[in-house]
Amino acid sequence: MSGIPESTAPATTASEGLNNRHMRRILASSFLGSAVEYYDFLLYATAAAVVFNHVFFTGLGPGLAAFASFGTLAAGYVARPLGGVLFGHFGDRLGRKKVLVVSMLTMGLATTLIGLLPPTSQLGAAAPVLLVTLRIVQGLAVGGEWGGAMTIALEHAPGGKRGFAASFANMGAPAGALLATVAVGLCTLLPEDDFLRWGWRIPFLFSMVLVLIGLFIRLKVTESPLFTRFEAEAKERRLPIVEVLTGHGRQVVVGLLAGISMFTLAGMATVWAVNVAVANGADKTGVLNSKAAAALVMLVTTIVSARVCDRLGRKPVMVTGVLGAMAFAYPQLLLVESGSVLGFTVAVMGAQALQGIVFGPYAAFLAELFPTRIRFTGASLCFQGASTLGAGFTPALAAGLVVAGGGGMALLGAVWVGVLAVCLVAILAAKEGRSRDLG
Repeated sequence: MSGIPESTAPATTASEGLNNRHMRRILASSFLGSAVEYYDFLLYATAAAVVFNHVFFTGLGPGLAAFASFGTLAAGYVARPLGGVLFGHFGDRLGRKKVLVVSMLTMGLATTLIGLLPPTSQLGAAAPVLLVTLRIVQGLAVGGEWGGAMTIALEHAPGGKRGFAASFANMGAPAGALLATVAVGLCTLLPEDDFLRWGWRIPFLFSMVLVLIGLFIRLKVTESPLFTRFEAEAKERRLPIVEVLTGHGRQVVVGLLAGISMFTLAGMATVWAVNVAVANGADKTGVLNSKAAAALVMLVTTIVSARVCDRLGRKPVMVTGVLGAMAFAYPQLLLVESGSVLGFTVAVMGAQALQGIVFGPYAAFLAELFPTRIRFTGASLCFQGASTLGAGFTPALAAGLVVAGGGGMALLGAVWVGVLAVCLVAILAAKEGRSRDLG
């Protein structure tokens, strides 16, 4: 991963704010790079809900086709922790920036190839196999992106601004989701046959344009000053993942559970709920438009909560979001089940707003659990592991719990609230890191 040019711009010192040219470039790189990666990754989630069951899983009943489509979605989430560990290893030993460039190129290539993949009717059983393979590559790439984007922003930022700076990697997720949903929503305006035959491919092919823009900015960013300080000894240390698991097991558990609280909201509201609402009669384009608007709501609440957490602390803000999610769980399920666009809109906007409240402080919350020498690996493992457990399997598990509950939402709601309660306890048990030294 060597040979990538480094900028010679000075690092931001603790006495400086975020509003200088160098820091603005770092934050823009963190945001835009994360937005591009999540555009690609969440584009697949939207397509899994409305396209892939018709293109790659034909010949199955509607329920089984949806389950198979969500299964390929989960494959990408399973790969995310592996990507976090893999890219985190090199990020903690060779540098944050180099890893970020490789992860972005990998994601763009995988997404473009999905857009070029022939359907099962032409390629046979190889089509879904290749789809799953490319989804796994997407998962590996996004697993490396978030940790690097978050770490390089946080490690450049002055102490009192760390929460807000780190959140730029998180802001990229709703921005990418918004762009992906709008792209697919526009394509759904095509006649149904055209949309399923070629229209859905356009947003996937557009990925490479976004990747090139992201790389242009990312290549101008300097390496993290904290990493540079420890770089000489980084290559002599033991494997970062070994140190994370053997010396920081409690922090890993806390980080995982804290993240699961918000990622269940993502899996339920933006994937499972889309499928259920459309299946119950809601207009597909209306549902996607509502989902796009909800992503914008999440972006706003992420920004606000990140700002607030630099004043009040990470834990109070995150606890507020989880308590709100517990209170809104049953109403959200009933609104989705109504089969109306209005019901879905209220459900998805409420869920995404609550997710943003937890999401804003979460990057700094994770980063402050681990020392610099293993921060990329430790934070990535927690974030990506939480995304796998909280969002990757949620749509399939939710569908199974509805079936087990006789078609009603009571069992699903009870399990969901129980999971959120466990997550709440984990956040309360963590130490506040707002004033922690990042050595």
